[in-house]
Amino acid sequence: MNDSSWGAPAAGSGLGGPDQGPAPAGPAHDRHTAAQTRPMPIVPDVPAGGFQDGHGRGAAHQGGPLFRDETPHEHPQEPMPSPVPPPPPSAAPAPRQKKSAGRDLGAAIGVGVGLGAVIIASLYIWPPAFVGVVAVAVVVGLWELTSRLQERKGIKAPLVPLAVGGAAMVVAGYVRGPEGAWVAMALTALAVLVWRMTEPPEGYLKDVTAGVFAAFYVPFLATFVVLLLAADDGPSRVLTFLLLTVVSDTGAYAVGWRFGKHKLAPRISPGKTREGLFGAVAFAMAAGALCMQFLIDDGTWWQGLILGLAVAASATLGDLGESMIKRDLGIKDMGTLLPGHGGIMDRLDSLLPTAPVVWLLLALFVGTG
Repeated sequence: MNDSSWGAPAAGSGLGGPDQGPAPAGPAHDRHTAAQTRPMPIVPDVPAGGFQDGHGRGAAHQGGPLFRDETPHEHPQEPMPSPVPPPPPSAAPAPRQKKSAGRDLGAAIGVGVGLGAVIIASLYIWPPAFVGVVAVAVVVGLWELTSRLQERKGIKAPLVPLAVGGAAMVVAGYVRGPEGAWVAMALTALAVLVWRMTEPPEGYLKDVTAGVFAAFYVPFLATFVVLLLAADDGPSRVLTFLLLTVVSDTGAYAVGWRFGKHKLAPRISPGKTREGLFGAVAFAMAAGALCMQFLIDDGTWWQGLILGLAVAASATLGDLGESMIKRDLGIKDMGTLLPGHGGIMDRLDSLLPTAPVVWLLLALFVGTG
């Protein structure tokens, strides 16, 4: 065992201190030394330049006290361990990004205002012009729908009989009423069946099925808009129908964008929320009460509440229905004709199923005259 582990004095120094010289040798000294010797714990060798305590004994204080009862303040000259630096502060969380509408709102507003001006002008200046606007929208919507079906699914719904029959359906509804619309619908379906016979039979069933579906979905439902126009206060009825649908969509967007947390139908349309649906209902009911009270002849505010509730429900279902179609096709929009909106069908999605609902309720409340 090394003597240094016991704190033995170095050569040239004594127990009495460095100025007393070497310790005397002899038996007396040995007995004196033995008497003072007691067992001590084994400690490491004192490193070169180690600490010398007050009695000249070398002590190895590398990271803490040598004995258990030693504390750092007993040896003020002992260097204290360097404090452990605190961990660096975690990176500041990224600022929360504002919600985005996902579209060019400026272009969407501009297009919406332009379409609204055309509709209002045609309604109140010369109502037959509005019928032409509806017919054009129907033909473009059919073109978008059949094009996407062929591109994404290989379904060839014949566009020519659909376009001709769809425009005729709208005109017949305005001129001849519901009976004219039903007859035109039946003739359009028959034309689709016959037209598709000019091509090979492979895929005939799916093509004509898609064609009949397109004829019902776009022009037949749009016919109820011109049926509203045929009444004595037709322009006001059409304006009520359009206002309630737009207000419902706007309320759903505004409330859902600000407060939406609970998904309404995540598998169909992840952006729609239950809070947005409540916003659509509240906005549409308020607008319905005002429209029925001030725009519709013989209408009352409580009828507007019912009408607004029905419009909010049908507009939401119509939007979800087209979202289901687009999800099945694997597309975001039906077209790109309207900047900020997508295609014509992306604007007709909530209007088409709402038109028959509004026509029916107004017929029940105030009649069809």
